[in-house]
This record gives sequence, structure tokens and C-alpha cells, in this order.
Amino acid sequence: MLHNMVAGERLLLDGATGTELTRRGVDTGLPLWSANALTTETGLNVLRQVHLDYLHAGADVLTTNTFRTHRRALAGPGHGARELTSRAVATAREAVAQFGQRARVAGSVAPLEDCYRPDLVPTDDECRAEHAERITHLVEAGVDLLLIETMNSIREAVIAAQQATSTGRPTWVSLVCDREGRMLSGESVAVAAEMLLPLGVRALGVNCGPAHTLAKPLAELRAICGPDFPLMAYGNIGHADETQGWINTDAVSPESYAQWAHTWPAQIVGGCCGTTPEHIRKLRVDRSQAT
Repeated sequence: MLHNMVAGERLLLDGATGTELTRRGVDTGLPLWSANALTTETGLNVLRQVHLDYLHAGADVLTTNTFRTHRRALAGPGHGARELTSRAVATAREAVAQFGQRARVAGSVAPLEDCYRPDLVPTDDECRAEHAERITHLVEAGVDLLLIETMNSIREAVIAAQQATSTGRPTWVSLVCDREGRMLSGESVAVAAEMLLPLGVRALGVNCGPAHTLAKPLAELRAICGPDFPLMAYGNIGHADETQGWINTDAVSPESYAQWAHTWPAQIVGGCCGTTPEHIRKLRVDRSQAT
């Protein structure tokens, strides 16, 4: 997988899961958001089809629907974190088996609190214990790699990465930035990279920002990481909503999204909130034409 990137070929992540479930009629209301799909047979069937559609669109890596299957998010609804995580990973695995071609399954590890509220990041001890637990669940369920994503503070990103790399699974870390290219905590992505690289992470990047804003923080990461270290990028095309979690917009077409993706100095590219299998298909077509 990394060999292809070193050789100059882009690796494709899938696109959004939560907003795609919303688009297909699954309840994604908070606090469970996309994890609602894991609680019913109908939801699991739709989730499996979403994964399959991304594989048919050309994704090399599926992201598990585990953004909110951790203890803190599930405390109110009362669902079991280990059970839902296991279902999410199994559903992704089933999609890969049904697809019949090789693909990797990445275990999604999100911030313990609101992705857009760095002021809510728990204490170090809480972060350490809760990330260790959810990462253990993902590894036990059989993910190929760990994707620590949408991290809004260096402190939580480092703690999660420490727990992930200690498992021996390849670990990728992605940060969420404002429109000026700084993490939502106000911290520099360059400083984040300097703290994350010594931990042995295999890739760094940015996600869940508007597609046209990702080039700047990626350039800063490239300056710190060097020319050959794998960077990743996956932007959004919608906006957050306090009730539903995310509102879909179709303001950015697959063609426009792919044009922005060409400006990203990244070897691993996919889509975040609002993107669809068609966005990934367009990225795959462009990659094939380039090679």
C-alpha cells in the first residue's frame, strides 16, 4: 500500500459515511449520529451498501463507521461500545469480501468530544484511557490500520497516536483546520507534525475542511515531513448543524472537488462530509488518466 505512494501513485480513501447514510434515509441524529446505522438490520444493510459503492467507485481504503462508537458518545443511549465497533468493522469486512478485490479497512478514531470544539477536549488521563479502550476495540475487531481523524488539538492527537502506534497497527493522523490553515485549537500544523512524527505515524494530513482550504496546511506539513512522507487530504462539501450533525449540500460537484484535489500535495486522497461515491469515482478516473 505504501509502496504505491512512494512510486507516485495516489491511494484513494473512501468518501463520507455519515452524510451518505443521511442521504439514503438512515437516522443520523445526535448523539449517535452515524452509529445509529449499527443499531438496526436495515441500517447495517444500508451501511454495507455504502461501503460497497465506495469500493466500486475505486476506493482502496474503507473507513469504519466508528466515529462515535466510543464510551463517551454512547453513555446516554446506553449501547455497548465494543459491540457496535465490532459490528462496524465486520460490516466493512463483509463489503470487501463481497467486492472480491483487495482493499484495506481503516479504523476511524475521532475526538472524544465535538470535533469543532477544542475547548471540550477531556483531561490527559481521560483521553489516554478512553482512546486506549476504543483503539483496543478496533484492533480486536480486525482493522488493518488506525485512522485518527478530525483532531482539533495537538494534545488529543498526540495521546490518541501514542495509543494507536503502541498496538503495532499502521497509524495515520489527520487534523481539522480553520480557513486560515491552523488547527481549530489555534495551534500550528507544523508543530503538530513535529510532535507526531517521532511517534512513528505512517501518514499525516488534514480533513473536514472546505476543499479549497486544504492546500495551505498541507504545504506546511510537507515542509516539515519532507518530500517522500505520505500526506493525506479529504475535504467536505457541507456544513455542521447542531441538531442533525451535518447538512448535505451539493455545492461542490465531483468535477470541482477533483480540481481542488489536484492542488493538494498529498498521496492519500478521499472525501469527508458531504462527498459521495461519485466524488471518489471522479478522483479514480483522474488518477487513471494521469498514469
